[in-house]
Amino acid sequence: MTVRRLAAAIGYSQPVLYQHFPHGRPEIIAAVARSGFAQLADRVPPEPTHPEAVAQTARAYLAFAREHSALYAAMFEMPSLNRFASEQTPAQLRRAFDALVVLFGQSPDADTRTELFWSMLHGVAVLERDGRLPPQQREERITEIAQIFG
Repeated sequence: MTVRRLAAAIGYSQPVLYQHFPHGRPEIIAAVARSGFAQLADRVPPEPTHPEAVAQTARAYLAFAREHSALYAAMFEMPSLNRFASEQTPAQLRRAFDALVVLFGQSPDADTRTELFWSMLHGVAVLERDGRLPPQQREERITEIAQIFG
């Protein structure tokens, strides 16, 4: 994702885009990433107590990463001004994390389990995207992840 392509996609020139984001590219990437986290939170299945919820969430997460690879890269791989796990964490990031936390109930280790679940999904998403894991085995990976975290 380049600022030039982003500007073209939204119908603005680069100078106009930079007028709206005085901190430049990192601020633009941060705004794009926040939008992505809001979209990701909306993809998480709404019934966290359903027995298939972990597998459904894994499928939704991996589908989102596949379908929106440039957006996913902006969320996790490009330098931005977003801060995770801090007082400055934007609401969209927190909402995406909280949507996953509910899978693990009120247990004292729910945040840690969520971090590990998210980390595992992220690893699978990136490794699949980069051709290091065969996509035809995705469902088997999801089944294993659900067994670990279910």
